[in-house]
Order: sequence, then structure tokens, then C-alpha cells
Amino acid sequence: MRGDRDKQFHEFVLAQRAGLVRTATLLTAGDRHLAEDLVQATLTKLYVAWPSFQRADNPAAYTRRALVNALSDERRRLWRRRERPTAELPELPRTDQHAEPMADGLRTALRELPPRMRAAVVFRYFHELTVTETAEALGCSEGTVKSQTSRALDRLRTALEIRPAVPAFR
Repeated sequence: MRGDRDKQFHEFVLAQRAGLVRTATLLTAGDRHLAEDLVQATLTKLYVAWPSFQRADNPAAYTRRALVNALSDERRRLWRRRERPTAELPELPRTDQHAEPMADGLRTALRELPPRMRAAVVFRYFHELTVTETAEALGCSEGTVKSQTSRALDRLRTALEIRPAVPAFR
């Protein structure tokens, strides 16, 4: 019985881990190390709750929700509040040749958004989820998703100096 569970979980991780890391990287505005930590925490929680996960009506939504919860838990950690940035990095980050390129301007603009707004944008536009699916993933109302997304897009346009398209008059 346990062997089947481990095999199923292993197959799940092989199929989903890369996508989870991409999503977590977007949710953390490009912080690859934090994204890896979030995915590990999410996978740990999914393994513990594997029977519930298998009974879920929408496993993808269950996984997204677990990832958002892991991000929220990480932001609450006491040590994070005491961590201080330094001018010099102790080591150079490894370049990942398989990572999706993201313009530095977009990464910076995403980093400036509050976590809930960033999550709304990532789920709505990078993962093309509906308002309902995004609300479910974030544990909020559809109206909150709409307002957070609207405000986030306004901030991104301003940060990236993008002017909204103006309809032509005939």
C-alpha cells in the first residue's frame, strides 16, 4: 500500500515539479531560491495529505492553493523579518539554461507588487485561470480577484511605462 503511494507521488513530482517551480518563481517575483523552498514545502504537505489530494475534485487547484499557502507561511516566518540584504552576494547564482526568460523590467515590476496582487496576476495571466479559479486558489472572493488584478495591472503599466490602448474613433 505504502509502495503504491510513494510511486504515485514520485510520478506526480516528476510530472509537476518544473511547472510548480515556474509558478513559484513568478509568485516570488523571480527569487529562484525562495521558489525552490516553496515548492519543497508544498510537495512535503502534499505527500502528507496525499489521500486527500487524490480525492480532490480539482488536483491542480489543490496544488495551487497549497503553493499560495506555503508562500503565506514563508512570509510570516520570524527569521525572514530579521534577514538583512547585503551589497555583496556570498555566491553567484547559477544560471539555469532551461529557465524561461523574463524581462528584467517585468521582474522588477512584479517584485514591487504586494504578494496578493502578484499572485492574482500570475494566476490570471501567466496560467490563464478564470476569475473563479483564481479566487479559489487565493481563498478570496471573485470581486477581490478583479480589484487586485485591476490595481496590479495599473501598477505594472505605470512601472513599465505602458499606455493602455486607446480605441480609435471613426
